[in-house]
Amino acid sequence: MDYDPRSEPHHLAHDPTTCLVVPRPIGWITTISPAGVINLAPDSFFNMIASHPPFVMFSSNSRKHTQLHAESGSEFVFNLATYDLRTEMNVTGGGYPADVSEPEKAKLSMTPSRIVKPPRVARSPIALECIYAQTVRLVSSNGKKHNYEMVIGEVVNVHIDDTVIVDGMIDMARIRPIGRLGYRGDYTAVDNIFFMARV
Repeated sequence: MDYDPRSEPHHLAHDPTTCLVVPRPIGWITTISPAGVINLAPDSFFNMIASHPPFVMFSSNSRKHTQLHAESGSEFVFNLATYDLRTEMNVTGGGYPADVSEPEKAKLSMTPSRIVKPPRVARSPIALECIYAQTVRLVSSNGKKHNYEMVIGEVVNVHIDDTVIVDGMIDMARIRPIGRLGYRGDYTAVDNIFFMARV
């Protein structure tokens, strides 16, 4: 099948859009509201987009708390979502009011970051402390502004739990990161790893 997602129907039982590029990393983002409330929420449109220095981005279909706090506070933290933390990650994805702290809802312990104010998830083996860089509004080819905006941050500190470092490399089999596969509740865990020499 082929279809133009801008104007043609897909004729499937469910919209396949979020299943087309998978698995998608989960941006489990910590921010602090102007009132001092710790916010923690997963965004499934997330990725690293540069290195040396690294930059990351996350995006959602409306200006949610995570974006507003990242912009107003100029800082955020990416916490790696793992299979062991899947239930807590799911709890933090609820549509809570701004005065509710998601880590408290999920009974997650937080620990101070090294450079930025938002804390990191204590049990997450990898965390990236970020300084807010810019927000990019997506614009369609016809000039129409899209609902999605891309929030970009520069990574200023990398935290790696020493227990997941083996022979100078991060052991992904120990971490078991999870990713989104689309639709409402389809996920995958990284637990089948293979090696191919680069040509």
